[in-house]
Amino acid sequence: MIEGGILFIVSAPSGAGKTSLLRALLERDRQLRLSVSHTTRPMRPGEQDGVDYHFVDVPTFERLVGEGAFIEHAQVFDNYYGTAERSVRDQLAAGHDVVVEIDWQGARQVRARFPDAVSIFIVPPSIEALRERLGARGQDSEEVIERRMRDARRELSHYPEYDYLVINDRFEEALEQLRHIVSAERLRTERQASRHADALRRMLGDA
Repeated sequence: MIEGGILFIVSAPSGAGKTSLLRALLERDRQLRLSVSHTTRPMRPGEQDGVDYHFVDVPTFERLVGEGAFIEHAQVFDNYYGTAERSVRDQLAAGHDVVVEIDWQGARQVRARFPDAVSIFIVPPSIEALRERLGARGQDSEEVIERRMRDARRELSHYPEYDYLVINDRFEEALEQLRHIVSAERLRTERQASRHADALRRMLGDA
């Protein structure tokens, strides 16, 4: 019997539009909760501590790793990221569906701990579109953009490890595909059978 919420893993190369898609998805689906990761990277304009990330310094992050606080952690570019285990498990136990926004390294670690997790990989429509999106941010130097492009190609090579693949060409279309994935997973027979066990037993008993 499946109890609790569904854990969704969402990954994408930098610039694929993952963060914007997830923000829109969460606004439309109040049952979904975003797991707020810890990171050592600097806060970007418009971000808030505890909302976008828990921003910590390297010594604090290393202490949390040593305490076994994370279900996954990884180094991306020159910064560290980690997902706190207690927060995820508490939300799942409360019946909430939880989204973890992580890279392929973290996804492997989470799947090892949560084998029932549903994984989604988001990609841009082309490598040219990815380059354009990275440049349009206006936050990174050309050197950083080129490094992100190299890392993006490596990230893209891991898409076959995921359950679903979403091409973010048209934003609204990609968003609708994400909503369909979430809905379909909630309607799986084993989840519906667990959620409506009493009603199903009564119907079978009346047959």
